[in-house]
Amino acid sequence: MGSYIPHTEDDRQGMLTAMGRKSIDELFAAVPKNVMVKELNLPPGMAELEVSRKLGALAQENKVFPTIFRGAGAYRHYIPAAVKRITANETFITAYTPYQAEISQGILQSIFEYQTMICELTGMDVSNASVYDGASAAAEAVNMCRDREKQHIYVSESAHPQVIETIRSYCEGYGVPVTLVPAGKDGRTDTAALEKLINTKTTDKNSKPLQSAACLYLQTPNFSGLIEDTAKIAETVHAAGALLVTGVNPISLGLLESPGALGADIAVGEGQPLGLPLAFGGPYLGFMACKSALMRKLPGRIVGETTDAKGERAFVLTLQAREQHIRREKASSNVCSNEAHCALTAAVYLSVLGEEGFTEVARQCHSKAVYAAKLLSALPGFSLVYTGEFFNEFVTKCPDAKKVLAVLEKHGILGGYPLSNEITLWCFTELNTKEEIDELVRILKEEVL
Repeated sequence: MGSYIPHTEDDRQGMLTAMGRKSIDELFAAVPKNVMVKELNLPPGMAELEVSRKLGALAQENKVFPTIFRGAGAYRHYIPAAVKRITANETFITAYTPYQAEISQGILQSIFEYQTMICELTGMDVSNASVYDGASAAAEAVNMCRDREKQHIYVSESAHPQVIETIRSYCEGYGVPVTLVPAGKDGRTDTAALEKLINTKTTDKNSKPLQSAACLYLQTPNFSGLIEDTAKIAETVHAAGALLVTGVNPISLGLLESPGALGADIAVGEGQPLGLPLAFGGPYLGFMACKSALMRKLPGRIVGETTDAKGERAFVLTLQAREQHIRREKASSNVCSNEAHCALTAAVYLSVLGEEGFTEVARQCHSKAVYAAKLLSALPGFSLVYTGEFFNEFVTKCPDAKKVLAVLEKHGILGGYPLSNEITLWCFTELNTKEEIDELVRILKEEVL
């Protein structure tokens, strides 16, 4: 890397001398020889044009589908050109941690506006400045619910499998028990099983309660696309003295009632649908919002509005847990950064669409999924696995998922997500046209059945 670092050999030697070292090898002498890398297996340097051609050739190996009927946690939506143009402004791209409020008013306001919009969507009182992704937001949220007497975490089996595994990974590090609440035959959380499990209490030899319920994590729409009975589940969870954490698809909130209105204490989710491209898996955006009673447990930072010395509107970092920075052993969370540029993108996306546009996106996602479900379930060998209400995803049985996906791929179509060779999870958004759905059905009729 020496040729890429703008220090001369005299500069480097001067620094070594100041440290009392004669060479780079002597500086790193404390590093065990078995972990040192002497030679990096890197190709020789290339000119800019050569690099461009090389990367272009690599990009050609990617398979890009013009038509997509797959979601399962990452969704293709239309992103207005204004979103990309505004967020490409170098003022935003180069901004980082806004500790110095007097020179960070722009980025602070962008975070404040984002938080405000997330609160409006979720029906919550407070939002943080975002975390890494939806799965880590869920794991951080269940950790918020723990206290000395309430340690047991319950998770609905109908949630996204990757979110469940992330929650388990976090809790394993804390030694916190996690119990899955089974899904019923209707594909939704089994409320009878939930009531029994969450009210189960154990005691130690001194009759002190052990493993009392801290919270339930509920995803709605769930992994199968079904809408859970959040209000009823909230009553059950609160009656047990626990908190309810809901994971939501933000686009669905253009039609569905907010988690806050349905009794949830914390709302989290993956913000990728809010103006972020699929981008081969990231960077994405984890949003978190909660009721005011839990504000001081919310990880990360919160930007607030105030007035400056002149009485003019100003923005500051209102609240952040210092333990996350300087007393890490006492911290309940170690999220010290945020996805500020992704959060900005979400805020710009919501602003560009406006309330009517956002509602229309949600309406189209739902209506097209309903139209597709009707056509697909009418095909021989195809049927809906669950009959409950869904938003923009649903599960079907099919004769041979592997064959179905292979046939569709030949036509430039990415089919649903295979849950098994007989069951597929389909997804539809505003980008799927009626003509595309009709073509999907035609291909299945003529080349699969």
